[in-house]
Amino acid sequence: MRLSEERFNKYVEEAFDSLSEEIKDKLNNVAILVEDYPTKEQLHKVKLAKDAVLFGLFEGYGQAKKINFGPVLPDRITLFRKAILNYCDNDNELKRQIANTLKHEIAHHFGSDESGARKASKK
Repeated sequence: MRLSEERFNKYVEEAFDSLSEEIKDKLNNVAILVEDYPTKEQLHKVKLAKDAVLFGLFEGYGQAKKINFGPVLPDRITLFRKAILNYCDNDNELKRQIANTLKHEIAHHFGSDESGARKASKK
């Protein structure tokens, strides 16, 4: 699927705006970014299976681990545009995948493991 960066970013904004106020209020010191592809370092961190595709990545400490940390750089949630676009065939699928990926990575920000993040992304 082809889509401009601007339009993709708009869909990310819409996905964020559609989150409940409760979730948005709990987000703390996290940046949401869009990149075309993960870096080699990011791929190395997650140790994906050969045929797996990375749609998004949470990098940071998660809120549950930040007690008494003091000032820290923001956590990062990165959505990988090209991977998501390659997976989707139409706008509806694309919007759904962006929203699911964003929810998944936010769950990691809140301290969820992979199983918990998968459940969160399906809500």
